[in-house]
Amino acid sequence: MRIYRLGDEGSVISEIRTILANRGLLPTPDPDQPAAFDEACDHAVRAFQQERGLIVDGIVGPATYRVLRESSYQLGARILLYRLSAPMAGDDVATLQSRLQNLGYYTGLVDGTFAESTHNAVCLYQSEYGLASDGICGPSTLRSLERLGIRVTGGSPYAIRQEEHVRSSGPQLAGKRVLIDPGSGGAHEFSTGAMADFESKILWDLASRLERRMAAAGMETFLSHDGHGTPTDEDRARVANQVGVDLTISLRCAHYSNERAHGVTTFYFGNSHGSFSTIGRELAQFIQREIVARTKLLDCRTHERTWEILRLTKMPVALIDVGYITNSADAALLNDPQARDTIAEAILVAVKRVYLLGENDQPTGTYTFADLLAAEGTNY
Repeated sequence: MRIYRLGDEGSVISEIRTILANRGLLPTPDPDQPAAFDEACDHAVRAFQQERGLIVDGIVGPATYRVLRESSYQLGARILLYRLSAPMAGDDVATLQSRLQNLGYYTGLVDGTFAESTHNAVCLYQSEYGLASDGICGPSTLRSLERLGIRVTGGSPYAIRQEEHVRSSGPQLAGKRVLIDPGSGGAHEFSTGAMADFESKILWDLASRLERRMAAAGMETFLSHDGHGTPTDEDRARVANQVGVDLTISLRCAHYSNERAHGVTTFYFGNSHGSFSTIGRELAQFIQREIVARTKLLDCRTHERTWEILRLTKMPVALIDVGYITNSADAALLNDPQARDTIAEAILVAVKRVYLLGENDQPTGTYTFADLLAAEGTNY
């Protein structure tokens, strides 16, 4: 699909404006006026992107358009069912997942995607309430859900399950499986030519340093790709799910048109439906604090996002923008091998903190690689 931005006109712009108007971000469209991507539409798109955890740039590209379309679906407007090749997605699916979760049938993440776990939850609900157990959410299933309302409240089953998995796996890193996902240079308009090569080199070297340290601690590590080409975030998430790791660490460089933008930021999955990865958030917060405490990178904090590498993975994920490649100071820091060693150590310590569950811990920035190896009972 093409990209739509300020100044564009046409039928797609009309659709975009209608969706934004239905969400209260624009006035109701006047059918007698041509649909234009004007300043009001630009502001509305940015507000929508902010609300939905997307990159806020006022541009309707494939990701923003997909989420716009998904937001237009309300529960009951269409029949929901599991399709292996092209899973249905939308706000209606998220509402269904939330209701089934409140009733105790759905234990996954409320991500708005009708995958196999949602299908199984619908089947279980239908079988226990005297409905045809086909996993199809049609009029009869919806009427049944409406009659029941919300019967169970409390903590998210998905969050409880994530936390219990971490607790039961113990504090030792040995045996933990981690996917390291280095970004690809050249995947952004501000990273081309020599800068793209530099970015790729930095991220692959950082991934290698992190991999060596994790292996020394007894962890089993995997890479999301072989460094050839530019796999999509969907491809990277698919690899993580196929390997079946405990955590995924995505390494990226940030980019911005203004060279003055700088600092480190860490992201985890979270959406406007109030659903987020609890362990992903905890891991992101630990990583952010450790890197900031050990380097001169500005603290740009942690944020929830709905990017595909965060949304499509089945395990907790932390995505780290380790610095702005478009900022000379950040680029110089990242070009220093010692700084990359420090960042790799900070990430590993953050992972250890997740499994320590607050026990036998040390102040941020003080837990060394040697301390960690001693706690693991290994030698480097």
